[in-house]
Amino acid sequence: MAKALTHIQSILPDETIINKIYFIRGQKVMLDKDLALLYQVETKQLKRQVRRNIHRFPEDFLFELTSEESQNLRSQFGTLEQGQYSKYLPFAFTEQGVSMLSGVLNSPVAIQVHIQIIRIFTKMRELLLTNKDILLKLEKMEQDVKENKHDIAMIFEALKQLLDPPRQKRKPPQPLRKRGLTEKTKNYKLF
Repeated sequence: MAKALTHIQSILPDETIINKIYFIRGQKVMLDKDLALLYQVETKQLKRQVRRNIHRFPEDFLFELTSEESQNLRSQFGTLEQGQYSKYLPFAFTEQGVSMLSGVLNSPVAIQVHIQIIRIFTKMRELLLTNKDILLKLEKMEQDVKENKHDIAMIFEALKQLLDPPRQKRKPPQPLRKRGLTEKTKNYKLF
C-alpha cells in the first residue's frame, strides 16, 4: 500500500494542482470536476457524497457557481466538446471545503491527493504573504522617494557641479616669444 501512495504522489506534479485552483468571488477555490479527477472518482459520485453530508459544508466551505460564473469559466477553457461539461452547475470548494471533502471521500487516493492539495494551498498563502510584505516595502520606499524628491534633486545638482566645475574664462593666448638672441640682446656682454 505504501508503494501505491508513493506512486500517486509522483503522478501529480504541483503545477497540475495549481492550475486547477481558481479565484472566484474573491476566494481561491477548486471545482468539483477537477477534484473528482484528482481523487479518481466520478464528478456525480463526489457531488452525491457532498449532498449526503451537506451539513459539513457551510457557505464559506462550498458554494455553487451561478450560471454566469459557470459560463465565464467555460469560455476560459476554450471550445466546448459535446458531453464534456455537466448540465449541472459546478460546486466550488474553498481550502476548508477541500479539507472537509477528505472526510467524506475516504479512499487512499483521496487522502494522498488531499495532503498534496493542502500543502499547495499553504505554499500559496505563504507566497502571498511574502509578496504582500515586499509590496508594502516598495510602497514605503516610493513614498520616501516622493517625500525626498526635492532633496535628491539638490544632491544631484551638487554632484553635477562637483563633477563638472564651471570653467573660468581664460585670457586669450599670447603669441609665443622667440628664444635666443634678439636685436636687443645681441649687444649684451655676459662677462
